[in-house]
Amino acid sequence: MTVPRMCELLSKGPNLHWTRAGHIAFLPFMGLYNSVMSGAESLIYGSRIKKVKLEKPPVFILGFWRSGTTLLHNLMTSDPQFSYPTMYETLFPSHFLVTEKINTTLTAPFVPKSRPMDNMPVAWDVPQEDEVALCILTLISPYSLLAYPHDVDENIPSLHVESLPEAKKQRWKDALDRFVRKLTVRSKKQIVLKSPSHTYRIETLLKMYPDAKFVYIYRNPLDVFNSTCHLRRTMIQENTLGRPIFKDVEQEVKRLYRLAFDRYQTDKQLIPEGHLHEVRYESLAAEPVEEMEKIYASLNLDHVDEMKKAVEPQVEKLKNYKKNKFDPDPVLAKEIYTEFRDAYEKYGYQPPLPDLE
Repeated sequence: MTVPRMCELLSKGPNLHWTRAGHIAFLPFMGLYNSVMSGAESLIYGSRIKKVKLEKPPVFILGFWRSGTTLLHNLMTSDPQFSYPTMYETLFPSHFLVTEKINTTLTAPFVPKSRPMDNMPVAWDVPQEDEVALCILTLISPYSLLAYPHDVDENIPSLHVESLPEAKKQRWKDALDRFVRKLTVRSKKQIVLKSPSHTYRIETLLKMYPDAKFVYIYRNPLDVFNSTCHLRRTMIQENTLGRPIFKDVEQEVKRLYRLAFDRYQTDKQLIPEGHLHEVRYESLAAEPVEEMEKIYASLNLDHVDEMKKAVEPQVEKLKNYKKNKFDPDPVLAKEIYTEFRDAYEKYGYQPPLPDLE
């Protein structure tokens, strides 16, 4: 995050807490470093970034948090015909073209081996969601909520870019456009982007990339709810600059899920025929190669045989992956089914309890 964005972030949250002193003390140094390196990148690559053209439109992976978007992203980006933003590029989006090679080499031994919320492998070069970069570049993102969990109502509008004031909308679009251009400077391959937040932004994405293709992944609503609540608590604990606040997590997740489901059902009608494929998480996890073949056929993607070869090692890793387990709660199960029965019925999931049938 550069100095201007850092000042904006700090101005939003009066509730800094002494227990986060280590996080806060580190911010000025990183802000200055990022600003200097961003200027250097603009001097060296500015002209190339402006002139570069996408040979193919991006592929966007959509779906609510904990619906399997990371699994799908990892499978698709194992295909060598695609490019993707790495973890380093999303954490340092303002200067990765000039710093990625040296910084990842120097710091690789210090990177955690897995994500705290779900044990997925972590490294500087693994695929990462572009929402992290957009948050750092613009603060127009629900992820800024992680720094100040009390600002829920202020951050919800950032999900639907079309409803933002014109200046903020343009800032967000410019940031995505520049980030995609920079990825294209780094590699001419077709880019696969994954962000649950993009599920709310189909209208904007189509205006920017009319020929973009989309893959939407869905999962059992109760599993999604339990896992997303766990994710939010973990990420708030890791990232907040104030005292961690968890009391409203369940209600926030319900609110976000309802908004995502309704927005997607409306906006998917805007996507041209042949540019959208929907996949069930449980089917993808059970038969990844077969489901990937369906995605490629539906979206008219090339090099299916190469994809199958590339996906096989990922399938082996899947066999050893251990999902988080959550204790069954009949009261919660009934509550989620009652509130999101339309999602259960839309995607063919059975009620979580026999007496709800």
